Amino acid sequence: MRVKMYSRAGCPLCDEAFEELNLLKQSMNIEIEVVDIYKDDALLEQYQLMIPVVEYDGKMLGYGKIKKDFIRKRLLDKIQETIVE
Repeated sequence: MRVKMYSRAGCPLCDEAFEELNLLKQSMNIEIEVVDIYKDDALLEQYQLMIPVVEYDGKMLGYGKIKKDFIRKRLLDKIQETIVE
């Protein structure tokens, strides 16, 4: 399962979010793709006031202060939705 984290260099909240996602990496078998919003004007406009933003399957799971337990719950909810569909 691949999770995207929209970020930028020099963002302390982004660094914290990456650490939280790394804690989930082993238990949930996720891959983390870090996307620098400064490399795409559309992403910069969309996320500059929200980063870090964590996304799975095109849906936002959380932004700002990211906590692993919250993201774990959101991922499990998304997986459950996929099973039900």
